[in-house]
Amino acid sequence: MTLTATPDLAPPASAAATSTGDRIRSITVSHVVLPLPNPVSDAKVLTGRQKPLTETVMLFVELTTEQGLEGMGFSYSKRAGGKAQYAHLKEVLDVAIGQDPNDIAKIYESLMWAGASVGRSGVATQAVAALDVALYDLKARRAGLPLAKLLGAHRDSCRVYNTSGGFLQASVEEIKEKATASIESGIGGIKIKVGQPDWREDLRRVAALREHLGDGPFMVDANQQWDRARARRMCRELEQHDLVWIEEPLDAWDHVGHADLSRTFDTPIATGEMLTSVDEHMGLVNAGYRGIVQPDAPRIGGITPFLRFATLAAHHRLDLAPHYAMEIHLHLAATYPTEPWVEHFEWLNPLFEERIDIRDGHIFVPDRPGLGFTLTERMRELTLETATFSA
Repeated sequence: MTLTATPDLAPPASAAATSTGDRIRSITVSHVVLPLPNPVSDAKVLTGRQKPLTETVMLFVELTTEQGLEGMGFSYSKRAGGKAQYAHLKEVLDVAIGQDPNDIAKIYESLMWAGASVGRSGVATQAVAALDVALYDLKARRAGLPLAKLLGAHRDSCRVYNTSGGFLQASVEEIKEKATASIESGIGGIKIKVGQPDWREDLRRVAALREHLGDGPFMVDANQQWDRARARRMCRELEQHDLVWIEEPLDAWDHVGHADLSRTFDTPIATGEMLTSVDEHMGLVNAGYRGIVQPDAPRIGGITPFLRFATLAAHHRLDLAPHYAMEIHLHLAATYPTEPWVEHFEWLNPLFEERIDIRDGHIFVPDRPGLGFTLTERMRELTLETATFSA
């Protein structure tokens, strides 16, 4: 179904003249469902809390200005929430029409106020994130710079690890094969899922992968499936495997528990991917967390809040490893003072024409302006609904 909405809106008085002489002319939002090649399961599936993941639901924003400049951004959801993100953004984005596209912080706040009755986290921020990312993409394209360079990069590449081959529905032999293929393709680290009902099976699989990888970088992810007692026991058992980190051993909002683990064990604790606001992330910091933070720009509300939290995280000397969406996070990771890890997923490849340069254990910032990506015809084919708003 295709929905086209063109509200009869007069631009706000403040937009009559802008410092750049440019205004946002139109915004198109698209609701896209991208099926995965094969269903995947993490611990939330094996413990009965969720069904296997079969698709990623994308929210795309494409905007144009009166001077003919363009920007593209996206957000996403897994399992539920995609329709809600699409609906929410359609409700609030008219306030951006006619505004100077360079006033990103101003536009962000206006969208937050437009949807204030549903809060400043969760679906509300994830919907706005797609537009926020598109504005940064446009601003960098206007400058003729990759987004990382526009923001101020510390490096041209970051360490990269693969997650997509380590889900729990795969046998140990399958995971070994996928790990070998990832390393041969230039990826530096391997992450696998743990958190099964039988913790002994977790330990068996981790030991087998550690033997297979030798001393190569290796991470595990429990996807919030342990209580505090089990998490302490598992962290103690896993210390022997020289892991880069143990991810989400506890409920994502158990800031005190994660902080305690991060101060107790030598193996770093990583968490934060599920949090949907700067305030939620600061709950970790305020609890005394000393681990690795994993903010996700589409989930936290876009690049604007991501950068706000990254500044605070750097002040507290926390390491960073952004979650998912490498097409965005590669640029943001390149701007962080200490070198982060970037998570590699090939799942979104059908949506973008370009591919990222990955070699020697690193993922490289594209030299193309903006995010450096254009949408494919396949993305258009997978679009279920679209709406365009213009002045």
